[in-house]
Amino acid sequence: MQMMNAWERLGGEQAPVGAAPFDLRRAAPEGEPPPTPLVFASPHSGRFYPDDMMSAAALDAVSIRRSEDALVDDLIAAAPGYGAATLTANYARAYIDLNREPFELDPNMFVDELPEFARARTARVAAGLGAIARVVSEGQEIYRRKLTFAEARKRIECAHRPYHRALERLLAEAQAAHGFAILVDWHSMPAAAARAGGRDKPCDIVLGDRFGAACAGVLPARVERELEGVGYRVARNTPYAGGYTTEHYGRPARRTHALQIEINRALYLDEASLAPTAGFSSLKAHIEQLTSALAAADWSALKPG
Repeated sequence: MQMMNAWERLGGEQAPVGAAPFDLRRAAPEGEPPPTPLVFASPHSGRFYPDDMMSAAALDAVSIRRSEDALVDDLIAAAPGYGAATLTANYARAYIDLNREPFELDPNMFVDELPEFARARTARVAAGLGAIARVVSEGQEIYRRKLTFAEARKRIECAHRPYHRALERLLAEAQAAHGFAILVDWHSMPAAAARAGGRDKPCDIVLGDRFGAACAGVLPARVERELEGVGYRVARNTPYAGGYTTEHYGRPARRTHALQIEINRALYLDEASLAPTAGFSSLKAHIEQLTSALAAADWSALKPG
């Protein structure tokens, strides 16, 4: 299947005018039922930095790129061939974070007063990681000036809303065809985070299901079994239990099951240069193996009734 846009995706490139907010690859032609209930998403692997962002930034694009889930879209690129649709962001996470509430904004970042509904008081905003991030890794401030609410609204309308409309549509199509949908939200984590919880050894993969609230237990159990079977150390919900996407869409009672997968970047990436390491190919092959297993699995326990 062809991507919805055709420009070359080079690291640090600024987005062309009118760039599509996402790449969508279906496992079947549009209008035909999807062959599996699987939908894969990657909200943080976008690497386009529009002019309106960079003109206000105090950091260069290389520094800002530290916040990307670099190359995760490439790691899951083969999924449509196994029956799973993929939805991957094009705009950078620092431009607009698709794994946040759309108006989860920090009032201190804006020159004008925000509407009441946009004055978020979440822990993520307090940490500088709202829908529009204030900082990147190591607490570096992204902007040299305050933004306007109009700038925030533009980012939400051009990227956040279209992405989530597309995701809702894919999940609805899976439900209509199979009676339920399975969303796997793919991310990567800094190697330093993989040692959270006082582990003797860093974990390789963290599965986040909101402590059982976002999906039936058979889903993380199957993913964990497949990953441990090829040698990965797998943890659950620590340090990442799932973000907005997992919480918002993970509604087992409504027949949508969501699981977040965080990959230790040390497995495949040079975190300084964001270049793939020798481990990239083997990790990608193992993700394909996992995708194949999930596509072939018996999910009858998730069917209504």
